[in-house]
Amino acid sequence: MAKDRMTLLELLRKSGSDSELDFLKAGVKMLAEAVMELEVKQKTGAEKHERSNGRLTYRNGYRGRIWDTRAGTIPLAIPRLRDGSYFPSLLEPRRRAEHALLAVIQEAYVLGISTRKVESLVQSLGLNGISKSEVSRICGALDDEVERWRHRPLLWRYPYLWLDATYVKVRDSGRVVSQAVIIAYGVRETGEREIVGLEVGPSEDGVFWKEFLRGLVSRGLSGVMLVISDAHLGLKEAISTVLTGVSWQRCRVHFMRNALARVPRGAQAMVSAAIRTIFAQPDRDSACIQLRQVADNLRLRFGTVADQLEEAEPDILAYTAFPREHWRQLYSTNPLERLNKEIKRRSNVVGIFPNSKAVIRLIGAVLMEQQDEWEIGRRYFSVDSMKKTLEGAQEEPLIMALQP
Repeated sequence: MAKDRMTLLELLRKSGSDSELDFLKAGVKMLAEAVMELEVKQKTGAEKHERSNGRLTYRNGYRGRIWDTRAGTIPLAIPRLRDGSYFPSLLEPRRRAEHALLAVIQEAYVLGISTRKVESLVQSLGLNGISKSEVSRICGALDDEVERWRHRPLLWRYPYLWLDATYVKVRDSGRVVSQAVIIAYGVRETGEREIVGLEVGPSEDGVFWKEFLRGLVSRGLSGVMLVISDAHLGLKEAISTVLTGVSWQRCRVHFMRNALARVPRGAQAMVSAAIRTIFAQPDRDSACIQLRQVADNLRLRFGTVADQLEEAEPDILAYTAFPREHWRQLYSTNPLERLNKEIKRRSNVVGIFPNSKAVIRLIGAVLMEQQDEWEIGRRYFSVDSMKKTLEGAQEEPLIMALQP
């Protein structure tokens, strides 16, 4: 053992490095880059710059990422692919959320408030003897990381912004209550998606939404041209108050549900098919004409639905003022709904959260993972199509109102 240790020290001295740690970091970095090159070679089916008939896809530059290791913080250049995505196996993209989930389960178990489902999972993980101090240490480290991410500056313009809420069960003063988890994600001016906000509160009333949106603005949210959400009254009021000058797109899926709730079950398929023809039109003028025709046809039997359509026309067709390449993603909150499903998949394992901090810890970690995957994936919208969106925007970012 002593001989091996002396050999390592001699190697470090021969390296000419002033610091043994710097030499170790350089070695870890070199090894990590070699691993990534091997993995990307398998993904592409060819060496870098190699001409090959068996090539599966092409490289598309690099993206930077900081990697915290025991040897210190190491900057990595992660290869990007033209088609598909790549994430280095050595970074374990799912590790953070699983760590957060484990911490939440541990905390619930130690506090003696876990459900039967969680208790069974805890026992299967062999966590019965874990101490409160260990739980606090794990949770504290995760909380710090999530809080830094939640309050980071927003450095881009975000022409499109989606807002939505989901609900989880939380213990509060001995009671089990539902709390709202509100999430915002936008598309940068360069076409990539970014989760820009996460907050937890007792309900999604207007005051809560206003505070949330003001928090986004204070962190640098700017350039918003279109907000996509449901027609929650508190949310609508908050958007008009805080994000002045933006267009609002009412989610067509939520609108359809509201309209069909006023239609007998036997006629719902017919009414739904008629309303969908509005959104199949090639331009705004055609969509407006089709909406009025559908309303006229429905008025005799379903007058309330016809009135709803005419009243909602500017809100459900707001997306038509933007490039046609973006329409499918802009006329509903479905992109955010898919994200909510992933959140529910993780939170359902917990059942009842011990407190609001645990909610932010787990859901924040899940969203951070999703952001990692978006960063290495394909752009949501192309750069050229985003240029069309920005052509009508002001030179300066839209002014956001901070006053009540």
